[in-house]
Amino acid sequence: MKPAAFTYHRARDVEGAARLLAELGDDAKVIAGGQSLVAMMNFRLARPAHLVDIGGLSGLDGLRTDAGGALHIGALTTHHAVETAPPEVLGAGFAVLRDAMRWVGHLPIRTRGTVGGSLAHGDATAEWCLLAVLLDAELVARGPDGERRIPAAEFFHGYYTTALEPEEILVEVVFPRPAPYAALTEFAERRGDFATVSAAVDLEPADEPEGSEDSGREGEPELVGGGGRFRAARVALGGVAALPVRVPEAEEALVRGGPYGPELYAQVAAVAAESVDPPSDANGSAHYRRTLIRTLVARACEEAMSR
Repeated sequence: MKPAAFTYHRARDVEGAARLLAELGDDAKVIAGGQSLVAMMNFRLARPAHLVDIGGLSGLDGLRTDAGGALHIGALTTHHAVETAPPEVLGAGFAVLRDAMRWVGHLPIRTRGTVGGSLAHGDATAEWCLLAVLLDAELVARGPDGERRIPAAEFFHGYYTTALEPEEILVEVVFPRPAPYAALTEFAERRGDFATVSAAVDLEPADEPEGSEDSGREGEPELVGGGGRFRAARVALGGVAALPVRVPEAEEALVRGGPYGPELYAQVAAVAAESVDPPSDANGSAHYRRTLIRTLVARACEEAMSR
């Protein structure tokens, strides 16, 4: 199918784009990479009367770390730019962002789709939305009234609904601190499809985990419990509600549980599965999603602690 008729506007700067959005009202949509919006328009699921193109604006892409250790990612940065960022730009503390990009669609999508576009779209299964909630990101929006910073916990309101006002443009996402023991994993029926369920964890061991270069499975480090425990933990799930959610019951189980290792991760995964009320739909029943949660949360813990 083809999209319904619309008027195309090409923005010269963020301020001009914001003014134009304020003028055009709810009938206007911002477009950058277009990997989600254009598909929805082709299926007539979205029928904006106006498209405001910000894809050519300068200064809204790239990655940088500030003096406090926070990572700033411009809204027009592509998924592929994060995936291929050199170690000096995206070090071990933010490796979870680079690794998560392998789950985003296919290479052509990653080379055109943008970080800001994914976050503004607000898909509950999107990797960037889950990472923002997991790592307490701040989203920076700019509109006619200036700039405001929105915590990720307050940004997502429901299915494809965010805290962005119609005249605001997302210009940057800020991850406030490194997360060296974080991981994201997911399951989809086919590689590159939207996730049925995704799970991400951010762990803080009280002591550095011990490891060995040898392993029971070739090419993987062996995790050694060594009595270690977690000082803090975060667990987030996608595909189980209208927005990505934290699971405080699973987080508490990780901190209060025994030494880290497969047994603890399995227990925590079971707690996570019973702490949410996932939907049943064409992609799977609630029971099926809980089964996936048990597998994915445990796997994410293992991957995080093998870094």
